[in-house]
Amino acid sequence: MGSLLFFDPVCQRPYDTRTLLEQATGGTEASLTRVADALGAYVMQHNRTEPSGRYLPPQALEGIDTVVLNRDARALPQVRSLFPRARFLLWVHDQLHRHSKRGRRLARCGAALRELGVTVVCVSDAQRHGVEDTLRHMGVAERVRAVTIYNPVDEALQPAAAGVDLDKLVFFSSPNKGLRFTLDAFAAMRRTIPALRLLVGNPGYKPDRAERRAGVEFLGPLPQARVHAEVRGALCTFCPNFLIPETFGLVFAESHALGTPVLTVDCGAALEVLGDPAQVLPVRPTWRLYESLASPLPEALRRGAARAAARAGLFDEFTARIRAWRAGARPRAAPDARFRLSTVTQQWRTLLAGEPGGRGVA
Repeated sequence: MGSLLFFDPVCQRPYDTRTLLEQATGGTEASLTRVADALGAYVMQHNRTEPSGRYLPPQALEGIDTVVLNRDARALPQVRSLFPRARFLLWVHDQLHRHSKRGRRLARCGAALRELGVTVVCVSDAQRHGVEDTLRHMGVAERVRAVTIYNPVDEALQPAAAGVDLDKLVFFSSPNKGLRFTLDAFAAMRRTIPALRLLVGNPGYKPDRAERRAGVEFLGPLPQARVHAEVRGALCTFCPNFLIPETFGLVFAESHALGTPVLTVDCGAALEVLGDPAQVLPVRPTWRLYESLASPLPEALRRGAARAAARAGLFDEFTARIRAWRAGARPRAAPDARFRLSTVTQQWRTLLAGEPGGRGVA
């Protein structure tokens, strides 16, 4: 394998190994940093102006024979002009379906994808199925293959040696991934289990509204070490997100690595990553109906709607599950070998060497 470059054309701000340790970082950026560092690769970001070790501003660079483009195929002409002799891969982290906005955006890049024979790297099988359908619809599937390589989890993460705080739930996802529904469900649970607390943080690229709510502590953007410290020993990570399906769900995989189970819903890659139906509830049509009606409401009216929904039993399944876990039925959670950084790195090495690698490859 020759010199490798990861190119990020869409990040909100530059990032590198140091910022991963010191600042709130999204799952995509954290995954790219870990994989690039493990492979000894260069990283370029569209908005970086100063170099930081192997992290560089956009520029031509001698010796690059493989470029992994992060997220957005529309940047292919730019990176191809910088590295005209390189092989190209596209690493996608978002949901992609033929009729979605991202699917249509990818379709507009079909000619470049076909000409370059780009390999699309997906982060779960659930995501890959939508990508493959989109590629078939575009008529490029014979030239553009899709593979699955999971996102990596830091192998240093370990479960807590001490006991579990049965009153503590945590939510550490972007607030647009169902935070308002989570808060409504938590309020209903806390009316019957008053000791419950919910700690809320986020990766920092979408602000949350830290309104006052009983039992809820808004921590804001946190470095990953602080997030891990809060997750470790909690009763569970509580994230009933059905609004923006997780294509991987790094918070799920990291929670398990820290010994903390997850209470979520069967949406996106949740069940694929968690592997335990006890931690994944079916998405109820009544939840979708409630959210569609409550979403436009101002906060005060939404809280009233949430109380009415709670009286109607809308959130009872979450309460029952939490009550059972507090009473001794809490699932066991442990690091998953599929997501070890060493495992993921080897899959990338195999793929980059031109051998069959990743899932979805014949």
